[in-house]
Amino acid sequence: MGTAIDINESTVKKYVESLRPEDKTTREQLDFGYSYDGKVAILYEIRPFWDNPEELQTIEFAKIRFYKSRKEWNLYWMRASGKWELYEPFPKSTHLDQMIKVIKEDKYGCFFG
Repeated sequence: MGTAIDINESTVKKYVESLRPEDKTTREQLDFGYSYDGKVAILYEIRPFWDNPEELQTIEFAKIRFYKSRKEWNLYWMRASGKWELYEPFPKSTHLDQMIKVIKEDKYGCFFG
């Protein structure tokens, strides 16, 4: 049997794949990835350090957390201080797809600047 991916991880993975540049050379300069543990998804950029291009860094820009007791997803963005903050324009939803849509739109430039 193959490894099972739950529907939520599949949703996050599909979105992250849509962000990734197709060109391999571009991907070496800017790529996207995610981590998911079943209740928290963290989306991040992958790019070389400016002063050491051989070394890669990950820059987290969005966190989506599922609260089982409330059956809802909460969306957070990374402040310049390095701390996560609840994304107040649209902080929660019962649907992960809605959270992804809000990140895509990035109406206030919190996720992609």
